[in-house]
Amino acid sequence: MKKVETFASIFGEEHSEVPSEKTDGTTSLKLNDLIPFRNHPFKLYEGERFNDMVESIKNYGVIVPIVVRKMDDKYEILSGHNRVNAAKEAGLTEVPTVIKEGLTEEEATLIVTETNLMQRSFSDLAYSERATVIATRHTAMKKQGVRNDLLDEIEKLSKAPDLSADSTFRPMGEKLRSDQNIGEEYGISPRNISRYLRINELNAPLKDLVDEGKIAMRAGVDLSYLSQENQEMVEAIISENTFKVDMKKATLLRKHEKEGNLNWNTAQKFISGDMLKSTGKVKPFKLQPTIISKYFNPNEDKKAIEKTIEKALDFYFSQMKNQSHDIEEGEEMIE
Repeated sequence: MKKVETFASIFGEEHSEVPSEKTDGTTSLKLNDLIPFRNHPFKLYEGERFNDMVESIKNYGVIVPIVVRKMDDKYEILSGHNRVNAAKEAGLTEVPTVIKEGLTEEEATLIVTETNLMQRSFSDLAYSERATVIATRHTAMKKQGVRNDLLDEIEKLSKAPDLSADSTFRPMGEKLRSDQNIGEEYGISPRNISRYLRINELNAPLKDLVDEGKIAMRAGVDLSYLSQENQEMVEAIISENTFKVDMKKATLLRKHEKEGNLNWNTAQKFISGDMLKSTGKVKPFKLQPTIISKYFNPNEDKKAIEKTIEKALDFYFSQMKNQSHDIEEGEEMIE
């Protein structure tokens, strides 16, 4: 079995905050020789945060070496995308790097996700980014026996600047032991971890729409069950018409695909809301006597019964409306 390289071996026995105490084994690489991690799942710094990093690099240089692996005649960035962009903006032509060889795809992806989490709180991540983190960690947990050393050594990076103040950070030896532990760490229930895993099954454009609020979080879960072809169709309809998708629309789309009845016209009618509009008055009906006798005294006045039923319905639908609003805002995903 291939020996898993630890984060201690990646970054050295100590991860120093002081530039003059950089670990041995770093190599200076030209910025033109670096390429981003394929399908990099995290949004890069912009605005003030990016400008602050540029100014810091102008003053002090790149303090923490980036981590790369050889890819043909280039080097793929695993950790340090923001540092590389800021270094270019600051006018640098080279950056210090640690070159890793022999990493599996899982190890490379774990480095990408974990080092990103070292730099920002989980709550700062977009929903699609959280889904990537949860999915990557979930995969690591399924192979726990192989990856214990890698996970335990990531805490070496806790010595990086400002990380000690991050209340979400804890030694990796305490992390990733179960879905329940991940949930406790970030305030997410096991059920919602499952939902994040489903969000990770969406194609990239639909993930972006979830982040933009055009697809409600719970709606995204239902859409994740659609085939890739139908996901592309749904994304095209939403983007062409600036529609939004809530739970009701997503449930109908999933149901009709399962029944083999989903096509462009049907999907467009669901997403636009045309099929959800009322086509007439509700047909009158009478309550069964057993229901009346279950909740009301036989001698109670008819109008009093009707008034009570009306109040009960008002309360029920107001609660349903509030619940739907909370879900669409994604609040239930962060319990």
